[in-house]
Amino acid sequence: QVQLIESGGGLVEPGGSLRLSCAASGSGGSIVRWGWYRQAPGNQRELVARIHSERDKLIASAGKGRFTISRDNSKNTVTLQMNALEPEDTAVYYCNALIGLGEYWGQGTQVTVSL
Repeated sequence: QVQLIESGGGLVEPGGSLRLSCAASGSGGSIVRWGWYRQAPGNQRELVARIHSERDKLIASAGKGRFTISRDNSKNTVTLQMNALEPEDTAVYYCNALIGLGEYWGQGTQVTVSL
């Protein structure tokens, strides 16, 4: 059974940085696509970034110029580097992986941007 384990969330001041990581275990096949989503209280879950390969990745408009996404296929991990964080980035961040025909989610990690 596939499990996605996120790490790296926490409390940071505005302008600060955080690095979120997600590791997949129990994968029965190659990870076609990784993604990061977030959900703030009262809001719908929204895409933050996704990556198929280093040449095929997308950063949603809210994070452009501030966030980067990368993957390590040898370790089955994905990383979201978030810089210049703003209070509006406060949310629970979820890792997502497309493996074969199945889509999997992590349990979420809280990111809070506040003084």
